Amino acid sequence: MTENNTEKKNRAVLVGLSSRALAPEENADEASMEELSALLETAGGECVGVVTQSKDSPDPRTFIGEGKVAEVKELAHAMDADMVIFDNGLSPSQQRVLSEDLGVSVLDRSALILDIFAQRARTREGRLQVELAQYKYLLPRLMGMWTHLERQEGAIGTRGPGETQLESDRRHIHRKISKLEAELKEVRRVRATQRERRIKNEVPVVAIVGYTNAGKSTLLNKLTGADIPANNRLFDTLDTTTRTLEISDTCTVLLSDTVGFIRKLPHHLVEAFKATLEELSFADLLLHVIDASNPEWREQAEVVEKLIAELGAEQTPRIDVFNKCDKCPAEILPHGADIVSISAKTGQGLDELLKKIG
Repeated sequence: MTENNTEKKNRAVLVGLSSRALAPEENADEASMEELSALLETAGGECVGVVTQSKDSPDPRTFIGEGKVAEVKELAHAMDADMVIFDNGLSPSQQRVLSEDLGVSVLDRSALILDIFAQRARTREGRLQVELAQYKYLLPRLMGMWTHLERQEGAIGTRGPGETQLESDRRHIHRKISKLEAELKEVRRVRATQRERRIKNEVPVVAIVGYTNAGKSTLLNKLTGADIPANNRLFDTLDTTTRTLEISDTCTVLLSDTVGFIRKLPHHLVEAFKATLEELSFADLLLHVIDASNPEWREQAEVVEKLIAELGAEQTPRIDVFNKCDKCPAEILPHGADIVSISAKTGQGLDELLKKIG
């Protein structure tokens, strides 16, 4: 990395709200704020301050309340931050108001995840999926980009070029969305053809799923000798990789790595990545990789379970693979017929895993 890049790191203050009025998974807590900080780092920014707030219900205008906004503004100014990132989802109008009040750019968790995906997508399909999700996120937020309209009082006189511009932008984005959806439909069609061919050849498919950074790519590399970059960072793999794996002389399977899951994964992204993720519902077996060394592994596993169900793959046979078991005492890990403890890094437990897959 050149010196230039390091200087330009975005400095962000992170803000989270917990409230009884929000759905439990929408609330910000210590773990989700830590994860937000890791996401920011992945996106190439740095966290210069954290502000949390508890309220009975979110403020409809500023989400966290006027007093808290003033506190965040002061901190952002003191720390020379150029953005504020919320762990919760913000409505387009809240995002607009906060941006004006704080005088810096305001993102929510979804926007940050979309940004990481945009940086990471390598294949044409990956790029299409991210672009589609970004446009869907942008559409309701367009109005904020035309704030000059709001300075004109009353309805008369507001039907000038600004309004026309907003409308034409809207139409442009709708057109882009339709085009991207059509292209992704074609991708899914090609995928379905490949899938039929595999079924004809009777090659079983094993899909690796799991929370982001649980070690899925490392496992695929170890088992198949694939050379996917496996780094210790969130969302390192976006594009599905499929490799052949010889289980025994008589049994060969296709092993597929999928994008990692995370709590509060933006709905547009799950929608856009359906083409990649539908591999799960067609797989013959799922390997749910769980990072056993993470104290939050139960919560993370639950997030993955929910998304597996949302994608219609809850009926697929599954093996729970507790990875990084070299970093934690064996007695704390569950045992059972469809559970195996491994270390993808050292190779411990992989023979047993292959037996179970077989």
